[in-house]
Amino acid sequence: MLLRSRVNCCFFCFGFLLCLIRVGLAGDPFVFYDWTVSYITASPLGVKQQVIGIEGQFPGPILNVTTNWNVVVNVKNNLDEPFLLTWNGIQQRKNSWQDGVSGTNCPIPAGWNWTYQFQVKDQIGSFFYFPSLGLQRAAGGYGGIIVNNREVIPVPFGKPDGDITLFISDWYIKSHKELRNDLESGNDLGAPDGVLFNGLGPYQFDRAFVRDGISYQIINVEPGKTYRLRVHNVGTSTSLNFRIQNHNLVLVETEGSYTVQQNYSNMDIHVGQSYSFLVTMDQDASSDYYIVASPRFVNASAWTKAPGVAILHYSNSQGPASGPLPDPPNEYDTYFSMNQARSIRWNVSAGAARPNPQGSFKYGDITVTDVYVILNRPAELIDGKRRTTLNGISYIAPSTPLKLAQQFTVPGVFKLDFPNRFMNRAAKVDTSLINGTFKGFMEIIFQNNDTSVQSYHLDGYAFFVVGMDYGVWTENSRSTYNKWDGVARCTTQVFPGAWTAILVSLDNAGMWNLRTQNLDSWYLGQEVYVSVLNPENDNTEAQLPENAIYCGVLSNMQRDQARRVNFSAAPSLDKMFEIVLVAIIAALLGISGII
Repeated sequence: MLLRSRVNCCFFCFGFLLCLIRVGLAGDPFVFYDWTVSYITASPLGVKQQVIGIEGQFPGPILNVTTNWNVVVNVKNNLDEPFLLTWNGIQQRKNSWQDGVSGTNCPIPAGWNWTYQFQVKDQIGSFFYFPSLGLQRAAGGYGGIIVNNREVIPVPFGKPDGDITLFISDWYIKSHKELRNDLESGNDLGAPDGVLFNGLGPYQFDRAFVRDGISYQIINVEPGKTYRLRVHNVGTSTSLNFRIQNHNLVLVETEGSYTVQQNYSNMDIHVGQSYSFLVTMDQDASSDYYIVASPRFVNASAWTKAPGVAILHYSNSQGPASGPLPDPPNEYDTYFSMNQARSIRWNVSAGAARPNPQGSFKYGDITVTDVYVILNRPAELIDGKRRTTLNGISYIAPSTPLKLAQQFTVPGVFKLDFPNRFMNRAAKVDTSLINGTFKGFMEIIFQNNDTSVQSYHLDGYAFFVVGMDYGVWTENSRSTYNKWDGVARCTTQVFPGAWTAILVSLDNAGMWNLRTQNLDSWYLGQEVYVSVLNPENDNTEAQLPENAIYCGVLSNMQRDQARRVNFSAAPSLDKMFEIVLVAIIAALLGISGII
C-alpha cells in the first residue's frame, strides 16, 4: 500500500512537472549571461594599451535574442572604478530601473557584480551596449545586440546567407582616464589616433600611413551570396563614412525600424547610430576589396591619421586588395550628408515586432502636447570650468540617482524645471529635468550652434525624425516636416549650424536619459533626463529591483551583498528543462527498481 502511494505520488509529480515545462515553453523565454568586465591588453593601432574587455573579448560578445525574450545579464566589475552598462536602443518598456545610466542606477562598485533583467518587448533590429560612465566607451566595453523577428512575422527581405556585425570607431591611444583628465583640465580631446573595425586597426593600404604589424579585420564571404551587415558607430566623437569597394549597400533597417530599401554607395554613420545593409557578393573577385570607414566633418589639416580599413575576402579571391581606397563624398558638399539622411524612409507597409504594418501608427495625425527647442553651444566656462550645455544648463549628476530619489521622495536631488527654450541668462550647472506628460506627444527641435556634428539619443523610446535643415528653426519650419514615413529610431544627427526635429509619443513611464552620444560633450554636461510619470497606479510598471544598489543619501539602505563575490547560478531554460527531465527519469528508474 505504501509502495503504491509512493508510485502514485511520483507520477503526480511527473505530470505536474510536465505542466510546468509546457507553461515555461509557452511563455516568453529567458536567456542568461554571466559577463566579467576587466582590463585586457590589446594593440589596435600597433601600440600596447589597456582596453575594457567583456569575457576577455574586445569588442564584447553579441547578445542575440528574439522579440519579447527576457534577458538576464550578470555583470561582474573587475575594473578599478565603478561601472554601468547601458543598452543603446533597447526601450526597457516600463522598466527604466534596468537602463544602466547614472540617473537610474547606482554604479556597480569595483569588485561587485550586479544582475540586469529586462525584456526586449515589442522590438526588432540592430543595437549595441556600452559602458555609460566616465568615457569608458573610449576604452571599449561595447558589443552588439541583435533582436530577431518572431517566426510568425515575415521579414521584408529574403533570409541573408550570413549575418555580420561591424563596429566602427575613432580611437585614441590614450586611456579613457587620460582623456578624462584632459577634459577636466580644460582641454579638448584633439584628433583621434585612428579608426578601428571591430577593435582592429587598418589594413596596410599605404605604408606611408599604416605601420607594419597591425592586425586588421577580414570578412570572409562566398561569391554570389548576400549578407546582412549590421554597422554601429561606437566611437568617441567622429562621424564616419562607411563604404565597400565596388559593392552596393542596400539599406534595410536602422535602430529597430525597417526602412524603404534603397541602394547607397556609402553611408555617413554618426556617433551612436546603427544601420543594417544587405550586400551581395556580385564582383569577379579579381582581388580582395576594401571596406572603409573614414572621418567626416573634421578639419582635414588636423586629421593626419589613416582611416579605418578592413578587407572583404571572397573565397575565390585572386589576390590582395591594392590601389587607392574608394573615394569618400566631397567634403565641400555640405548638403550631401543631410540629403542622404533625409532620404532614409520608414517602410510603412512592413511588419516589425508586431504583425501590423509599421505605418499603422500615423504619427503625423497626432496633436503635439509639448514643444522643446533645445539649443547647444560650444563648450564654455561656467564657474571657471569648461562645460557644455543644453538650453544654457550643464547637467550635473547627483550622488543619488534620479530614479531612486523619485522612488523614495528624496527632496532637493532634482528640479522639474528644464526650460522649453533657450533662456537669455548666464549658463549654469544644475540638475534640471524635463517634466514629460505621460501619453503626451512631444516635439523636440535640436538646434546645433556648435561647429561639429552632434548625435542625440533618447533612452526608452523610438522617435520619428521629421525634419532637418541648415539655419535657425522657426515655426514656419514645420511646413517642411515629413509627417508620413519619417524613420523611427533612437539616435539622430544634428549638423553644425543646423536643426533636426523629432516627434515622440511618451507612452513609456520612467526616467529617461536624453544625451549627446559624443563622449566629450556628454562628459562635460550635455544631457538631460525626461521624467514620465503615470498618474494612475500601473501594476504592470516594474518595481524597484530587489537587488538594487543604493548610493548617495540612500547609502545606508545598502545591504551586504553576496553578489560582490559570486555570480548567480541561474541556468538557461534549456538547461533547466534538461535538469528537470534528468531528475524525472532518475525518479522513474528508482521506482522501477523498487517495483
